Amino acid sequence: MAQEPVEQSGNSPVIPGGVAKGARNARQFPFWVWLESRTGVGGSIRHFLMEDIPASAGWPQVFGSVALFLVLTQALTGVLLAINYTPSHDEAYRSVAYVMREVTAGKMIRGLHHWGASFMVVCVALHMAQVFLYGAYKKPREVTWIVGVLLLLLTLAFGLTGYLLPWDNRAYWATMVTVRIASQAPWAGPYLVKLAGASEQLGALTLSRFYALHVLILPAATTVLIGFHLYLVRRHGVTPGAEPLGPNTKFYPRQAFRDVLAIFITFSILFATAAFLNVPIERMADPTDTSYVPRPDWYFLFLFQMLKLFRGSLEPIGSIGLPTLAILALFAVPFLDRTRVRRVRQRITAIGILLLATALWGALTAGAIASSPHQEAPAALEGISTQATQFTPEELAGLGWFRREKCADCHNLVSGGPKEGPNLAGADLQKPREWRIVHFNQSNRGAAHGKNGASHLSLAELNALSVLLAKLTAEHGRELDQAPQPLIDGAEVYTAHACGSCHRVNGSGGEIGPSLNGVATRRSKDWILRHFAAPQALSPGSVMPPYHFSKTEEDAIMTYLLSLPQ
Repeated sequence: MAQEPVEQSGNSPVIPGGVAKGARNARQFPFWVWLESRTGVGGSIRHFLMEDIPASAGWPQVFGSVALFLVLTQALTGVLLAINYTPSHDEAYRSVAYVMREVTAGKMIRGLHHWGASFMVVCVALHMAQVFLYGAYKKPREVTWIVGVLLLLLTLAFGLTGYLLPWDNRAYWATMVTVRIASQAPWAGPYLVKLAGASEQLGALTLSRFYALHVLILPAATTVLIGFHLYLVRRHGVTPGAEPLGPNTKFYPRQAFRDVLAIFITFSILFATAAFLNVPIERMADPTDTSYVPRPDWYFLFLFQMLKLFRGSLEPIGSIGLPTLAILALFAVPFLDRTRVRRVRQRITAIGILLLATALWGALTAGAIASSPHQEAPAALEGISTQATQFTPEELAGLGWFRREKCADCHNLVSGGPKEGPNLAGADLQKPREWRIVHFNQSNRGAAHGKNGASHLSLAELNALSVLLAKLTAEHGRELDQAPQPLIDGAEVYTAHACGSCHRVNGSGGEIGPSLNGVATRRSKDWILRHFAAPQALSPGSVMPPYHFSKTEEDAIMTYLLSLPQ
């Protein structure tokens, strides 16, 4: 007997899997039935998980999924960094310092993004090597391979453009080398330099254009290419082995488990790396520091070393010619190798090429590392912690005058018993700078001072105290409260003599003179003392006046300067 068709009302969704199954789902999960009928998300997910894959698929095929996960991780951490970043050569370095010191989990976010870039390069390279080794670029997957090469180049472009954004000395001078290499491109060189905004020097325009490339243009291009790449993979399927190992299987559960486990292991290593390794950042970009020896990120070191093999008029061969030929060779692989698919162990030529390329890259990278000049760390001074040196001079000096003026008699800086005045790190003290300075000037210092009267602090000292309170938070205050007194004494001398009007420290100050971060790696103590006494003798053309400190002031400011981080 023929079964009578079940009538469907206009509002009743047809659920894949049959009417009975749909009715059961409707009773149990009406929301998901509604969502499925409107979007088809559930059916798409089931179709993806139940996709046929060759029985030969296994662990070597996990790199594509891991690479996609790393792209999403980079996108998320990049957004979190971008909302706290200022793409200005005056503020870029300071905004990175703000992320590291002030933003909740900022150090972890930046660590995940920084080290995630290296993980991306490694993962994409391994994915390309696996595809090359297995011959998965052969007909009909030539375009899939070409899109993969483009994604590899975009991954390197992300690293190249993101390198400049912290605007530290390392990024500045490495980008100078990159611009010089780009200028050697035949015909296009001058246009590339102009496009980068570096026709005269690296500055605000260069940083702005690199930022736009990094957060707008490259992500858009990557999104389009990833979507096209996934479409091609779904269209042609996973490349089967040379000899069938059995009937096709489903992506879920075996291959899905492998992909998820590989992603979990990768993220665990990335998380541990971000948690336990500091992201390298040097002093703020100093265009006058011509003695600095630039070094790119590790995955570009091979190119840096190769330039040493081609000097003078031959330099464009190493900087432009050979890399271009290598890229063209990658694009040509599917059209040069038209042999039939064979087992991996039978692909002797492919194995040889891969081993040779790896050996050349490894040798050049090792040579670059071995030839890198040793960067002396700042002189280690007893009692000076690394954390304490991260504060601006005004914050440390403000803390010194807070203690000296006995403000703690009426106010808690962080915590403590009840006092007449509010807790400065916990109260809502969002007053304008002018109000705070007038308040300090007119404040009565009470019986604890033994007299009444206006504060005798100078304008520079009042300003430093104002800066301290403007930036004070509970966490910030606890870290400041542990700063050693020798560092505070040096910051007071530095601030009292208005050194910040010409020099920058930890992103704060002027730009007439060079940044003083990491000065201990560039100058000896004796040189600095002689420079204080006669600046023009050691730096011809300098507008810096001579300073004749007392012995106490000299010891304090030298302790401070030699402890500054890079």
